[in-house]
Amino acid sequence: MSDHKVCIVQFPQTRVAVLEHRGAPALIGRSVGRFIAWRKQAHLPPRTNATFNILHDDPAITAPEAFRLDLCVATEGEIAPNQDGIHAKIIPAGRCALLRSAGSDDRLEEALTYLYRTWLPASGEELRDFPPVVQRYPEMPESEAVLDIYMPLE
Repeated sequence: MSDHKVCIVQFPQTRVAVLEHRGAPALIGRSVGRFIAWRKQAHLPPRTNATFNILHDDPAITAPEAFRLDLCVATEGEIAPNQDGIHAKIIPAGRCALLRSAGSDDRLEEALTYLYRTWLPASGEELRDFPPVVQRYPEMPESEAVLDIYMPLE
């Protein structure tokens, strides 16, 4: 991961529709299925509406029942009351370290570890009080997957 370039970028305030996954990481697939079904019904396809995850917890150190992950889609539209509990949130604007990770989700942990344990201490930067945000590109085949990891900075 050390060969990857970390850039400082200005992340724009982004209004999102969110499904809050709460519970064991092993059950994320169920939440993703509900989220995708709602997203299709709401006509918010990945090619026109960006996909994000807000990473509240590290599954390696968080009890499964306490684990939190937000599944998000960018939208300016109103979010009608729904049985899936999807509601609006804002990903705040601000400075972020950006690291692009190529490959499957298996590389996400490696990329986050690099950002937190190697890049951050050497950078002189300080974390902002907001969890990391991952922008996904789900329209790409998994073999060509790209994840943009945003680490909010002061």
